[in-house]
Amino acid sequence: MTTTPLRLGTRRSALALAQARYVQERLRALGHVVELVEITTKGDVTTAPLDRIGGTGVFVAALREALLDDRVDLAVHSLKDLPTAPADGLVLAAVPEREDPRDVLCARDGLKLSDLPAGARVGTGSPRREAQLRALGLGIEIVGLRGNVDTRLSKVTDGTLDAVVLARAGLARLGRLDSVTEVLDPMQVLPAPGQGALGIECRTADTALAAVLGTLDDPAARAAVTAERTLLAVLEAGCTAPVGAYAEAAEGDGGLELYIRAVVAARDGSVSIRKSATGPLGGAEQIGRDLALELLADGAGAVVDAGGPASKEE
Repeated sequence: MTTTPLRLGTRRSALALAQARYVQERLRALGHVVELVEITTKGDVTTAPLDRIGGTGVFVAALREALLDDRVDLAVHSLKDLPTAPADGLVLAAVPEREDPRDVLCARDGLKLSDLPAGARVGTGSPRREAQLRALGLGIEIVGLRGNVDTRLSKVTDGTLDAVVLARAGLARLGRLDSVTEVLDPMQVLPAPGQGALGIECRTADTALAAVLGTLDDPAARAAVTAERTLLAVLEAGCTAPVGAYAEAAEGDGGLELYIRAVVAARDGSVSIRKSATGPLGGAEQIGRDLALELLADGAGAVVDAGGPASKEE
């Protein structure tokens, strides 16, 4: 138990604060005093598409600087925003239990993806979602979109868009699941590596705090995101690349096993390379690495490097 408050760094968005408060309550239940420290990141002060402003790390760099400068003691990130390369002086101390990582459709009139008419305008700021939606060949128009959850949903309610695609986890944490008209099947649209998971970082030197945070770690969630993020790292793709991955722990013949599916898709939907793999829970990193090498052998590197122009923005 600590008497000196732990300073928890978080972005200022409603979703980031909800995530931070979840960790705050978990630590308070263990007897710790925790105060939130709100920090503005580069990704919070621009409306430009993420792939134009650097993508990887735009939501986490300021939080990491605050940690290294001793302005906060720990920071909570959406794990899908965290660069795969380790940060000197920092450790990923905990990956708590993961929310459902799937993407969802929030459409007008309760429509599902297959119900949308040709030419329907669907908003997303994610090249990964754009690539997979285009690959489905539904004839919908993809419209570039940035902003918080309320801003995105308002584009549907005011009639600007027919639908938006969001992460189910964020809507769950904000109590907005009533906006969902369909949870998208990962066979159609795979989520981002690490989606639905939180990452709690602290300074490597703070071993006592790291041990406390380690009690919040969920081994199955840690293994799943390790496989997904290793795959992303081997592909040398950032968090805005058109790469989807979803790993799940399930009971197998020899105990818990990890099953992972991944996709690398061209932004225009013309190419979609999908692979899957299974292995022991303890071999998460190797499973992710081997699957990435299979994807690369099938030409995924050229697809990732090709990128493509962003959709027009609304």
